[in-house]
Amino acid sequence: MNSFLTKDFLLQNEYSKILFHHFAKDQPIIDYHNHLSPKQIAEDIQFENITQVWLYGDHYKWRAMRAFGIDEKYITGNATDKEKFLKWAEVVPYTIKNPLFHWTALELKAYFNIDEILTPENAEEIYKKTSEILQQKSHSANGLLKMQNVESLCTTDDPADSLEYHIAIQKDSRKVKTFPTFRPDNSFAVENVATYNQYLSKLETVSNINIDNYDDLLKVLESRIQFFNENGGRLSDHGFEQLYFFEEDSYDVNDLFNKVKNNQSLNNEEIAFFKFKTVIELCKMYHKIGWTQQFHLGAIRNNNKRLLDELGPDTGFDSIGDFSQARALSGVLNKLDSTNQLAKTIVYNLNPADSEVFATMVGNFNDGTIKGKMQYGAAWWFLDQKDGMEKQINALSNLGLLSCFVGMLTDSRSFLSFPRHEYFRRILCNVIGTDVENGELPADEAFLGKIVSDICYNNAKNYFNFK
Repeated sequence: MNSFLTKDFLLQNEYSKILFHHFAKDQPIIDYHNHLSPKQIAEDIQFENITQVWLYGDHYKWRAMRAFGIDEKYITGNATDKEKFLKWAEVVPYTIKNPLFHWTALELKAYFNIDEILTPENAEEIYKKTSEILQQKSHSANGLLKMQNVESLCTTDDPADSLEYHIAIQKDSRKVKTFPTFRPDNSFAVENVATYNQYLSKLETVSNINIDNYDDLLKVLESRIQFFNENGGRLSDHGFEQLYFFEEDSYDVNDLFNKVKNNQSLNNEEIAFFKFKTVIELCKMYHKIGWTQQFHLGAIRNNNKRLLDELGPDTGFDSIGDFSQARALSGVLNKLDSTNQLAKTIVYNLNPADSEVFATMVGNFNDGTIKGKMQYGAAWWFLDQKDGMEKQINALSNLGLLSCFVGMLTDSRSFLSFPRHEYFRRILCNVIGTDVENGELPADEAFLGKIVSDICYNNAKNYFNFK
């Protein structure tokens, strides 16, 4: 491996090394946004092989495999787990300059003490070795989390979820603390009338409340927020192409709801208005109960309709969108702030062109009541790589307060993804250490070390206040 992936990986000067090894490396992890399975955590499953824990559901790897010309049989198809792993091994050496190259190496080293680059030549041996190690109790679902010093994590859960697995986890002190996150996107997805009405039936069943009108919908959503809160939930999350904002009530939201209930489709503007009104009501509920709200903005999803029909959503056909963001984001935040009902908020951009827009927008709504109340979120999805992280850190530094940042998250479906926190911490320390090296920051180890520790752990711990 020579100079690659040494203990000083990505640390380009002595001060970066001091900050990482003394102040960042050993901090616990609070992963406040991911897509892990609470069922797998509750049952503390043992994965049969590395394919199951590494390749299942990982659309980052799937996109790379397709780009390399790998047949879908070996990606989401009916090939054996071993065959899929061997095909992935063919691709790995050719992912250079893609974050997958770094992530693959970091994950093999962190969980299996493997210092080699995965290649077709060593793939059989690595498959055998890792699959054997995964049978050890130390490498169960919770064991993998504890290996990376994960103190707590937040999954992503629908309002209709029973939270049965979260409840089971909370009763077992041996499990890593796992909290639900309220993701209500389905509750205002009125663009597909039939699917929406089916979803309303789910909400009725889980809440034991008939949803005959719009007020009933809000009543049910508030009851589900309370249920999530009682079971440890402290965050909501929303995924939008863009937020919507209307200065005045262009429509009667009750009439729109009734149309949908009667299986009548809405036009695009009516859909946008319904989403806007419902999100505003939800955000008021979050503020009332003391939650943090998250907005992930800018993805254009399911671009490849042929493969969407064949494989379904979340299989690797989403990309960065170029939606207008600033006006609506400003309008929504301002509307909530005008009645003092703006909750703690984290906004994430997918289009790098919006980085400075988002970093400045959140600053408009800090009011001195909470340190870092408004957060410009971590580099997300396609920006979750060295260049993207550096740009997010610099945009936040230039236009806000990096020292108040609540730090990194995995946004992942894989139990092997937590070295991404190490990746971020190394990049953070290198950015700050380089400024010290250049004489742009004071060489004050205690002062800068505290800021690094705060960003890696303390800020999130204080901001979310998980119990």
